[in-house]
Amino acid sequence: MSSNVYIERTDKLRNILSCAKEAALITNEVNIGYLCGFFHSEGAFLLTSDDAYLLVDFRYIEAAQNKAHGCKIICFKNFIKDISAVLSDNKIETVFVESAYITAADYDRYKTQLRRIGVDCVCSNKLDAFILNMRIIKDESEYQKILSAQKITEKSYLEVLNDVKPGVTEKQIAAKLEYLMKLNGAEDVSFSLITITGHKTSLPHGVPTYDCVKAGDFFTFDIGAVYDGYHSDTTRTVAVKSASCEMKEIYDIVLKAQLNALEHIREGVTCKSVDDAARSIISDAGYGEYFGHSTGHGVGLDIHEAPNVSYRNNTVLKEGMVITDEPGIYLPSKFGVRIEDMVYVTKNGYKNFVTLPKELIIV
Repeated sequence: MSSNVYIERTDKLRNILSCAKEAALITNEVNIGYLCGFFHSEGAFLLTSDDAYLLVDFRYIEAAQNKAHGCKIICFKNFIKDISAVLSDNKIETVFVESAYITAADYDRYKTQLRRIGVDCVCSNKLDAFILNMRIIKDESEYQKILSAQKITEKSYLEVLNDVKPGVTEKQIAAKLEYLMKLNGAEDVSFSLITITGHKTSLPHGVPTYDCVKAGDFFTFDIGAVYDGYHSDTTRTVAVKSASCEMKEIYDIVLKAQLNALEHIREGVTCKSVDDAARSIISDAGYGEYFGHSTGHGVGLDIHEAPNVSYRNNTVLKEGMVITDEPGIYLPSKFGVRIEDMVYVTKNGYKNFVTLPKELIIV
């Protein structure tokens, strides 16, 4: 990605500063990566009206120098002492910190230490909201990274689908799939892969165990890969050897709900209306009580981020948002079905990242 992208992001974030005496301190790893291109587990990103600074310790200094863009890199030895020096040099009087990502202990420490140099440390919900609103709209480079993550996911899924047969365990499928994803270019998996079978498919977030695949059961894949920090997220439910009439009926209802939600996705539509489009199909079929989660969520540098596609959320979709569409029906102790696509919202509809077929596949 061009360094200009990161410079544009930091320039935009400066709008939160009302004068040269204010600064923003970013400590969330994902937000730091969004602003400069370098993700690391310890340190901070400091933005003033004129400059941007990335503070890392010795373990990350060489990597930061090669990866970070649009900022001055400082190798700190004592974080509070070294950041205090930068704040003093820039004549900063107030520094805003992310309220959602700082612990109470760290906030007290920052506030106490920075007060000694005349700097007021302020937890800022406004800073959190500003960054969230920046990240919620994906640019072309972000779109391409999510697309790459999805392509890796699909290639790996199609390869491992051949292994879904009686006698194979859920854990074997999960391990094989993670191996294939990394072999195919993923830096990581988006989350602990959900590869579950039989009655466990009624668990929306079931955990793979040594349970074996059996003929006549559903098998659910809820999977995703990470590419250059960006996630993909897809769910497909397949049947092993055969499917009962009830299984086919439930599958068809979920598919109809999923497609109906897709038809409603476009700029200007609320998240609630997309959720309603899926939920109404399932409720009208008599299975409303068995669909208890949101229809979707945002995806990007985090696997779950804004906006939440829920009946509670009246956020209006805008071009550039990336959301999932994943209704499901879960019949306790019997089976469950979920079908999930991930889409990029456009003015007149959406671009679907997912190319996998959605009709019921019997393997």
